[in-house]
Amino acid sequence: MADILEFFSKMGFMNMTWQQGLMLLISFFLLYLAIKKQYEPLLLLPIAFGMLLTNLPGAEMYHAELWSAFLDESSPYYHSYGAIMSHGGLLDILYIGVKAGVYPCLIFMGVGAMTDFGPLIANPKSLLLGAAAQLGIFLTFLAANAMGFAEAEAGSIGIIGGADGPTSIFLTSKLAPHLLGPIAIAAYSYMALVPVIQPPIMRALTTKKERAIKMNQLRPVSKTEKIIFPIAITAIVALILPDAAPLIGCLMLGNLAKECGVVERLSKTMQNELMNIVVIFLGLTVGATATAESFLNIRTIMILSMGIVAFGCGTAGGILLAKLMNLFSKEKINPLIGSAGVSAVPMAARVSQQVGQEENPSNFLLMHAMGPNVAGVIGSAVAAGILLTMLG
Repeated sequence: MADILEFFSKMGFMNMTWQQGLMLLISFFLLYLAIKKQYEPLLLLPIAFGMLLTNLPGAEMYHAELWSAFLDESSPYYHSYGAIMSHGGLLDILYIGVKAGVYPCLIFMGVGAMTDFGPLIANPKSLLLGAAAQLGIFLTFLAANAMGFAEAEAGSIGIIGGADGPTSIFLTSKLAPHLLGPIAIAAYSYMALVPVIQPPIMRALTTKKERAIKMNQLRPVSKTEKIIFPIAITAIVALILPDAAPLIGCLMLGNLAKECGVVERLSKTMQNELMNIVVIFLGLTVGATATAESFLNIRTIMILSMGIVAFGCGTAGGILLAKLMNLFSKEKINPLIGSAGVSAVPMAARVSQQVGQEENPSNFLLMHAMGPNVAGVIGSAVAAGILLTMLG
């Protein structure tokens, strides 16, 4: 009888707190959004399932206290991966790839292998639009710091404005790992909501005449240009901003493998098998950080609120710079492509195309919008490097 009572006492149901129960409900809701609504399902599904696993009482798959000790200079476990390997659960061990910055960089490698920088090379002015769309990052950094968040935390919140999940995770794991759960969920949720968030901002900041502007066809880009571009960008960015080298280097390595044409097998592996495996591990472990203690507080609500402001400011920044450039340019730019400067590739570019065609059905902005869109990927990585240099 005693054994039976002991068995029941160890059941998760008997040890669950209301906070853990609420987190389980939130994980179920995120799974619904991933499966039914298809909001960024490739990452939202493993993130939601990681949240489910970490909040199951008694499962002991993730130990937030071990990672707190890992960051505590007074603890014997300070920066001790050995302690994590010895005492951690499955998700603790997999989380080492996040903490060490491995998973985000490998995802950037896969993104690079799937990205065509041709539109950016054909129209270098797109780089300015991608840079302007990072405005939301720095405005939100200042706002979060003014609202009482530490500078490192404010930088991690601001990076949500880049609409780049891997970059958000990379920077937050370095600066404010205790905020990784809410920041990652905010970043990927807002990426999925690009078609909902951006169009009202785009219409509010442009006139019908501006939205109907037709742009000339982009020039053809040679294979030589496409090969030189990733090499040159890596060298220039890394020499100016060494902290951005891991992300930019992996992004451009993936792109070079795609464009050079001599390592097709490696390129396909980066795009498929490697990318898929890393996405699973990254999603599970990021979701695991969303414990009841770290997630259910007023700071999480503030982060989610400031994240959408950051995203909106980034969208506005690209549009407003495009309008400014039109004042000094003979060849007019459709300001809608500026909104694609956030790095939600290729969704933001598709939204530019969709809103443009509403005003002029014969308007094809997709390739023009891809220029700022891929520039935004570079811009968000550079912004992360700047914040890491300043605050790390």
